[in-house]
Amino acid sequence: MKSFIKIILFLLFPVLSHGQNDPYYYYLLEQKQLDSVQTVLKRATNDTTRMEVYRVLGHYYAETKKDSALYFKEKQLLLARRLGLKLWEADATEIAGYVRGTWGDYAGALQYFLLGIKIADDPETEKNIWRISKFSKEKEPRIARLRVLALLHYDLAWLYGKTGYVEQRVSHFAVSEKIGKEINDQVLLSMIYLSLGTQYQDLNKQDSALSFLQRSLVCAEQAEFGLYKGSILNEVGKTYLKKGNNALAREYFLRSVISNVEQKNLNSLADSYLSLANLYTKTNKKDSSLYYAKKALGLFQTTDEPNGVISAYSSISSIYKLRNNLDSAFKYQGLVLTAKDSLNDAEKIKQFQNIGFDEQLRLQQLQEEKAAFQNRIKTYTMLAGLVVFLVIALILYKNNRQKQKANIILEKTLLNLKVTQTQLIQSEKMASLGELTAGIAHEIQNPLNFVNNFSEVNAELIDELQQEMDKGNMVDAKAISNDIKDNEQKINHHGKKADAIVKGMLQHSRSSSGIKEPTDINKLADEYLRLAYHGLRAKDQSFNATLKTDFDKTIGNINIIPQDIGRVLLNLYNNAFYAVTEKKKQVSDSYTPTVSVSTKKTNGKPNSYRIEVRVTDNGNGIPQKVLDKIFQPFFTTKPTGQGTGLGLSLSYDVVKAHGGDLKVETKEGEGTDFIIQLPAAS
Repeated sequence: MKSFIKIILFLLFPVLSHGQNDPYYYYLLEQKQLDSVQTVLKRATNDTTRMEVYRVLGHYYAETKKDSALYFKEKQLLLARRLGLKLWEADATEIAGYVRGTWGDYAGALQYFLLGIKIADDPETEKNIWRISKFSKEKEPRIARLRVLALLHYDLAWLYGKTGYVEQRVSHFAVSEKIGKEINDQVLLSMIYLSLGTQYQDLNKQDSALSFLQRSLVCAEQAEFGLYKGSILNEVGKTYLKKGNNALAREYFLRSVISNVEQKNLNSLADSYLSLANLYTKTNKKDSSLYYAKKALGLFQTTDEPNGVISAYSSISSIYKLRNNLDSAFKYQGLVLTAKDSLNDAEKIKQFQNIGFDEQLRLQQLQEEKAAFQNRIKTYTMLAGLVVFLVIALILYKNNRQKQKANIILEKTLLNLKVTQTQLIQSEKMASLGELTAGIAHEIQNPLNFVNNFSEVNAELIDELQQEMDKGNMVDAKAISNDIKDNEQKINHHGKKADAIVKGMLQHSRSSSGIKEPTDINKLADEYLRLAYHGLRAKDQSFNATLKTDFDKTIGNINIIPQDIGRVLLNLYNNAFYAVTEKKKQVSDSYTPTVSVSTKKTNGKPNSYRIEVRVTDNGNGIPQKVLDKIFQPFFTTKPTGQGTGLGLSLSYDVVKAHGGDLKVETKEGEGTDFIIQLPAAS
């Protein structure tokens, strides 16, 4: 049994030590890792292992299943008390208090935070810190204690802000910021500046808000802390929206969505969707506004975030009111009132106030008792102090020697893991680059062949020209010179053609500017089809497929962000090629893999028609049981390691942001159609 636990812990070491360099990070476990962690918990034979796993699970569920997070954190708290590990006890109170605060249990949250601050404020807590690297990458006991103390003051400021105690909020933010600067904790400073930025937003001081939010973003990037980057970008977008700059607001909201999806921060992702809903309400795009408001509501309900649910209900009610759908508007307004009554129960506020006052008196009495006790023991410590210090020094020296040996082994293991991770990331980057460059190389191969061939012919003609001139045969020499001139024109023509191909491909591959521009959708669809096909061909020479195109030449240019729509097309093409390749492995040689793309105008009122881009494959189709999940983030039917599950989700959001729609039609065993519908003008 013990051998089994050791093996599992070794395999999970990167997960269980993830917080070593970032004590605030909410662990992003994959399902397979989560199952393994739960297996460790079931098989664990000692309290320290169970306590560490409870900490991991408590952080993991903090933003998704708050009841589970509270359960695991209270388990960590009990074990830490039993083991006498004070800093682990204080650490457990932070998430436990946060969860109770989000539920509106302000009294319970306050009790947790004050308990944690009392423990972390005591320098004695620096003694006997098990696995100090969980709290301080410097492995300094003082820094570990101060980091936990600063985070608890930050949470207490958040709690006072929720209950209207402005002075207390400012006071605890100041304490947290002072400690953060003292220990140079860029992550904590980023969180503080984010909170200050939102505070200045509420005071309608948008320039000050933007200044603090930019400082928050800089601190987060310096610390390589990505969990709340989406929240920062979202708040920057809100600031620009209040300043009247809708274009910049939208750019930051979309960047926020992408960051939150990457970090799996569902609460912040819901906030970003709600911000997009407010933007589209302001710009009178009611369908898009309602779409994002409902997405936000679903996520807030999933993560059990009552304030977020109230905001989403309110937004949806306003949108229905603008659409003159009064029944639905009244329905959601009623839900707002019900949720507010539950959250802002006056008895909870009263209880919070009484607990706060009584706790302050109790802390004052404890301080007085502590001072009296210290005076009484001074005499005793003067006599026995030297002996005690010698004994403690010997024990600490022995413990430190053992910890140093263990840390050396752990550091070597971490170094090997980091080197392996870097190599895997670099290999993936080079593979993607190879696919793109292979596609571009194929496109310019034909004009380059012409250039090479005509250059060789000209070299031979020049030799003939010199021979004829030596003979004095000027008539033939002049004819040869005319041939050379014609060939030079052809070389120039094909050279310019190759140059145009490269520039066009690079233009579609550059980073998105976020600005719509008139774009030939037929040309864009055709270029990315060839780029995807030849990129896959370069990667796998055995890959073959029939390509078919049917473009409506009457469409003309439409206003889109070409880089964003190009990436959507590239994703759909790659999925189609994957589908036909998989079917080819299963059926006879009579099967011909085929991928088609077509464009057309759809019926509509004059000057309001839509453009349809259809990508079709004759693969195996999509099973009906997973059809409703294909646009969800992180869902994929591909084998492990061959897909992230983000392609269709991000593509769906990009098309929706353009005011369009992304649909799917499929028949099992026959194939799949993905249909992009875009407005002709927007």
